Amino acid sequence: MSGHSKWSTIKHKKALKDARRGKLFTKLIKDLTIAARIGGSDLSSNPRLRTALAAAKASSMPNDTIDRAIKKGAGELAGVSYEEVVYEGHGPGGVAIMLQALTDNKNRTVSEIRHAFSKYSGSLGSPNSVAWMFTKKGIITLEKAQTDEDRLMELALDAGAEDVSSGDEVFEVIVPPEDFDTVREALEKAGLTLASAEVTMVPQNTVSLAGKEAEQTLKLLEMLEEHDDIQTVSANFEIAQEEAERLSAA
Repeated sequence: MSGHSKWSTIKHKKALKDARRGKLFTKLIKDLTIAARIGGSDLSSNPRLRTALAAAKASSMPNDTIDRAIKKGAGELAGVSYEEVVYEGHGPGGVAIMLQALTDNKNRTVSEIRHAFSKYSGSLGSPNSVAWMFTKKGIITLEKAQTDEDRLMELALDAGAEDVSSGDEVFEVIVPPEDFDTVREALEKAGLTLASAEVTMVPQNTVSLAGKEAEQTLKLLEMLEEHDDIQTVSANFEIAQEEAERLSAA
């Protein structure tokens, strides 16, 4: 099981828990704000904002919360100014980890991220220390219960997707970043509900983990995922299905 597929599934399950809704909304609000700041509030000319809006609505964010976030980013309301930052590092067993963050205080964020790496036998690296191991891709996941693989494959590939893979509970659609918005909209127009949709960094190769290293890696990624400033987490590891289930249930 690939690190990205495993972690995207874990994130989806956590996002469904009401106890985590506050943290999820914090991340989505930041994404809406930065998208509006960079590309303006006009959805027709800002694909990044359309993607952020779709994610917010999929998570049942109230419309007034969405509107405030967009207006803050577009400069129509006073608000905090966020900066996009990429962090790179190594986890247990040499796993490469990339983090995309939005922060209003880089010193605080990097200190907290460094602490997380150190706690679980990892280390925060310098810029470009692991970036060469990843490729930017759009990743869209859908619950398997709502469609079959052949129909999804036809819809996705016709819209510009590169591939469709099947996991235990979800289908995963891989999309070139430039076609992400087109594919997402095509699937939604076909009546499919997306479990998640994001442009993130996907590993070109993976490292196999087991035992303590696998456990520490999942704990590190969970801690990073919990951080309010971190928007996406990518890592290049694989864990055997049986062990992944055991560790996820622990």
